[in-house]
Amino acid sequence: MSTLDPARPLTASANLRRRRRIDLLMRGAATAAAVLAVAILAIVIVSVVEKGASQLSIPFLIDNPGVGLGTAGGGIANAIIGSALLVAVATAMALPIGVLIAIFLTEFSKPRTARPIRLALDLLNGMPSIVIGVFVFGLLVAGHQETGFAGSFALAIIMVPLLARTTQEMLLLVPRELRDAAHALGVSRWRTIVGIVLPGALGGILTGAVLAIARAAGESAPLILVCGIFGTGTTVNVFGTAIPNIPVDIFGYSESPFPADRARAWGAALVLIAFILVGNLTARAMLARQRRILSR
Repeated sequence: MSTLDPARPLTASANLRRRRRIDLLMRGAATAAAVLAVAILAIVIVSVVEKGASQLSIPFLIDNPGVGLGTAGGGIANAIIGSALLVAVATAMALPIGVLIAIFLTEFSKPRTARPIRLALDLLNGMPSIVIGVFVFGLLVAGHQETGFAGSFALAIIMVPLLARTTQEMLLLVPRELRDAAHALGVSRWRTIVGIVLPGALGGILTGAVLAIARAAGESAPLILVCGIFGTGTTVNVFGTAIPNIPVDIFGYSESPFPADRARAWGAALVLIAFILVGNLTARAMLARQRRILSR
């Protein structure tokens, strides 16, 4: 049996050296994956900017497209207005539902009830958008006509799980002591939620809303199915007809054999990706600010 010699210098064992090599390997793999993800994003953005920047102009943003494919001139003003309208209606439907779901999960439900609801939200969040589009098509479009409301309804389904999960996380960040103090003063649970919990998490809720809006604005598959047949004019009647929108415009122009239309597709893609990037950066900044406030 060997004895420990205090004077003997410490040396790394073979097991420690092996763990160090594995740690170095995993660090390198993780770093390479992160660099690859950033590089892919940079390549996509640079490609869109290179091919779409030439289309950006004031007329491109404020004029409606010309009649027919391959028409010279024209812009995407009707699609910009239509996308904003579709997303606004979808947000008006999804935001209260998502917040109420989060309140129920955080303040009222028991763990046995909350687990399946969270699982359902996660499954809905990961569901392919084309499946949601097929569902809405069968529910609202088949036997009727394509309308802007059908497109907004599909986008609202996509937004609800993201809003609910983000709001839930923000509500959990509100200190429990605030709830306990309100209850100790005899304040009812609903007044505590409305007067203390929700204001404390308001910044995070808005952050989730911005993220959901940015995601919904870029969805194309559901809109192609339920809101893809429209004219070249500006339409604001959500319930009467299909609404022009940027994702469907990009799809239609990209399928055109005319170079002018394909150039418009790149320009519209640049406008859309700029909106999504600005929305995500704004949401990240708002989330960081909310976490700093709640951590004080």
